[in-house]
Amino acid sequence: MGRWEPGVSGRLQEAALALYLERGFEQTMVADIAERAGVTARTFFRHFADKREVLFDAAAELEEKALAALEAAPTTATALDLVAAALDAMADIIGHDRGLARQRHTVIRANAELRERELIKLEQMSAAVADGLRRRGIGDTEASLAAETGSAVYRVAFQRWVDAADELDLRDTIRRSFAQLRTLTAAAH
Repeated sequence: MGRWEPGVSGRLQEAALALYLERGFEQTMVADIAERAGVTARTFFRHFADKREVLFDAAAELEEKALAALEAAPTTATALDLVAAALDAMADIIGHDRGLARQRHTVIRANAELRERELIKLEQMSAAVADGLRRRGIGDTEASLAAETGSAVYRVAFQRWVDAADELDLRDTIRRSFAQLRTLTAAAH
């Protein structure tokens, strides 16, 4: 998501992304990716379950970092402040290479199966964050609302970040999106 792994995994990820952009996701086979990376298909499957997972490999790391940020936040933090801390941690991973993020996003947006997979991964992240909030003593409904709100803020901020012509920082874009949300909710009172 933010940067490819070193070694064989990274070569496979780079090869896959290049082929997905050149040929399209559906037209690219695992054997094509392996050949481009200079390895066998068997080696590919040692690193990735299927050709989709090349694009979603960082999901476990994102969840781990987000949950660690939740746990490290002050005990006085509100549910939304905790979610913002989790998103900051995610931005540290994703936000290092906007060009790579744009390419990955282009491939995902062009394929319904990948868009669905992206939504599933985001839902899993939201559920993990909600569980982390509950472990911190936040009530069930509030935890779910905060986590889902964070997911929406992330999606809006990420889209703005990858589409921007100017140099934006993902973390700052997420923070500005949270500030806009707070302004919207304050105006509703």
